[in-house]
Amino acid sequence: MESPSNQVKNETPWWQRFAAGLNEFYHAPYRQTMARAARDEEDFFMLLMFAESLGIDNPASFYTLELQPLFLENFHEWHTRMGLDKCPFDHVGCC
Repeated sequence: MESPSNQVKNETPWWQRFAAGLNEFYHAPYRQTMARAARDEEDFFMLLMFAESLGIDNPASFYTLELQPLFLENFHEWHTRMGLDKCPFDHVGCC
């Protein structure tokens, strides 16, 4: 059995637990807001990348063309979130 002095050494001090609780109390309300903002930013980037394929003029299509194969695996999730039931492309068979 451990002596009381060893138990005190093994557990974290109360002030570290208190600081962690304060940190969680402060950051918890913003976690959902930050996740939504990140998802909106990703949605805009996906629209920017696949704009030419959707028939929207895109001045940055030359730069985003190389990224399309990397983001194609997330395309199904994106177009269903945007309200498109079926894939808008003929050459991509995700649905």
